Amino acid sequence: MCQYSSEDGFVNDWHLVHLGARAQGGAGAVIFEASAVVPEGRITPADLGIWKDEHIDGLARVVSFLHSQGVRAGIQLAHAGRKASMSPPFVREQLVPPSEGGWQTVAPSAVPFSPDYSQPLALDQNGIDAVIAAFAAAARRAEQAGFDFVEIHGAHGYLLHQFLSPLANERKDAYGGSFENRTRLILQVTDAVRAAWPAHLPLFVRLSATDWAEGGWTADETVMLARLLRACGVDLLDISTGGMVPHAKIPVGPGFQVPFAERVRAEAGVATAAVGLITDAAQANAIVSEGKADLVLVARAALEDAYWPLIAAEELGEAASWPKQYLRAAPRNSTAREAVERPKGA
Repeated sequence: MCQYSSEDGFVNDWHLVHLGARAQGGAGAVIFEASAVVPEGRITPADLGIWKDEHIDGLARVVSFLHSQGVRAGIQLAHAGRKASMSPPFVREQLVPPSEGGWQTVAPSAVPFSPDYSQPLALDQNGIDAVIAAFAAAARRAEQAGFDFVEIHGAHGYLLHQFLSPLANERKDAYGGSFENRTRLILQVTDAVRAAWPAHLPLFVRLSATDWAEGGWTADETVMLARLLRACGVDLLDISTGGMVPHAKIPVGPGFQVPFAERVRAEAGVATAAVGLITDAAQANAIVSEGKADLVLVARAALEDAYWPLIAAEELGEAASWPKQYLRAAPRNSTAREAVERPKGA
């Protein structure tokens, strides 16, 4: 979940405390927010970044703490494309012009997301090549920072998704038109990242399975792309939906995106993660136990309660890895609490 709390892309104490709390809260893995592979790939000027070597030490500091809590660390590698150069949403969603620290946005075609967003420039071949190189360089920095896995962000209407969808991609060259052409960039980025990222470490890709809009990217195309990504060495697909156009009609409800993860898993033969209004322990457990997805990624519920995984484990009757410093707060029937002698008078 983007925190919009960085300056020049650098991690700071907010990120350490925010992400560290989720690690203390029992998560098996913690994924850093969408981190820009180039400055102009930021959603807002306050986004996290991984576009220069100077970012590595700060990221490594947080990764080290996550590891100290027994948690795996991942990071999303992202480029917002035409949805960039906006103000943080808790300020007021508006375009940030270059005169106020914004920048010229880029996209597959010169089609803005909405009238409130900037008019992007269509990337030429040199620009496309630079994007591919930037993703690969970011993966190398992620390795140096100690991350256990990386996730290429190809969802939510950001640049790679923009190339996939006919609603944003009006190109007439090798990157537009047919399914083969529209998927070319994400496959080239994946190949470049897979080559730069250690072979023994997992590579995730996040996809929006549908645009929820007529003429857009479809679930059928997602399954076909998933098969190609699996052949590129992708280990897991994080299946979300939407984000391409503001007029999409999305039937939001508990677990509304899970069927897409289930379908990709079954038809493409690749591991998937389910996301989207998964807020209940039994609900999350059923998704995995029933084979609908291999992982459940919890976002907003974990913002509401950093200790959601610990509470979920207790509800399911499973051992919960409470930090030893917090064991006195564990439920009295907790297996974790029973494992230690509670100091009297403490």
